[in-house]
Amino acid sequence: MGEPVIVAAVRTPIGKVGGALRGVTPAALFAHVLDALLERSGVDPAAVEDVVTGCVTQAGEQGANVGRLGVLLSRLPVSVPAVTLDRMCGSSQQAVHFAAQAIAAGDQSVAIAGGVESMTRAPMFSDIGGGFERLDPALRARHELIHQGESAERIAARYGLSRRALDAFGYESHVRAARAQREGRQRHEIAPFAELDHDEGVRLEPSLERMLALPPAFRADGVVTAGNSSQISDGAAAVLIAERERAAGLGLRARARFRARVVVAGDPTLQLLEVIPATHRALAQAGLSLREIDAIEINEAFACVVLAWAREMERAYGPLDMERVNPNGGAIAHGHPLGATGAILMTKLLYELERREGRYGLQVMCIGHGMATATIIERM
Repeated sequence: MGEPVIVAAVRTPIGKVGGALRGVTPAALFAHVLDALLERSGVDPAAVEDVVTGCVTQAGEQGANVGRLGVLLSRLPVSVPAVTLDRMCGSSQQAVHFAAQAIAAGDQSVAIAGGVESMTRAPMFSDIGGGFERLDPALRARHELIHQGESAERIAARYGLSRRALDAFGYESHVRAARAQREGRQRHEIAPFAELDHDEGVRLEPSLERMLALPPAFRADGVVTAGNSSQISDGAAAVLIAERERAAGLGLRARARFRARVVVAGDPTLQLLEVIPATHRALAQAGLSLREIDAIEINEAFACVVLAWAREMERAYGPLDMERVNPNGGAIAHGHPLGATGAILMTKLLYELERREGRYGLQVMCIGHGMATATIIERM
């Protein structure tokens, strides 16, 4: 059995939908981070044995195995294969898992895991040509398949989360992201694209009052708004994973190892709360308590997901230091380019662990239809 380690990780700046990255094809966006990863790591491109790519809306320019198209536009040789997978919002976190598992099994020794999503050029749901009404009627007869925004409203109601609590969380996400930008915390993890060198959606001077004035997005009397939900975005990221001894032989520095890789599933209607059992399972697999985790990246699909997760974590493990949770802001501030977000969060987590000289990091993401992915890494 090989030991997979993370050697390098890089991401694009995250662009607003219709923003600075609107003219970039998804394949070109992915090729950009692949080339940046090769340059920053110093790995021989010919040593890469596979590229595992997450992408949710595999239609139009994101169809035809966009991972392979990105390879063909990059400096990687044409002999490097690629595959594109869809585990919805957890797609590129799953790509990281699959690449690590291939190395652990001994099938490969060097692989790239990543993801790409241009929500500008391949709009959400364009792969099915509409909403859930396009799916098999037998599915809808068996399960109440609803928009994630409605699930978020139900979660907020279940946990008694007020509009002000959700907006306060969203406001804090922007505050943290703005601070990270001003302090240059993320400059090393980002490969600028053209003139964009920062996450475009971050509000440097956020206003809680303006957020409180936004109309509900999914219910006339609801609490979920654009201000306390993730932004629609464009972006890409890539992570270089190698077998530990092979990395040493190639002169590559191992920066983190995997302690847990988890995927779970549950209620497809409420659908966003599987981050809770995923976290429990990952901690159990790693033999750790939440108190031992130095940095946490939980995707801010909606503020209520993080707040509900935090409440359940406190019930199970005691007081939770929220300064360790999304310390540089999350998807509410910087955006959520679906299939790319998993690799983006892994990149953020790796650099944050190094910045604070922490040991353990947790990444966990809610996924549509009632799934979640979780990863625990250990800085080396």
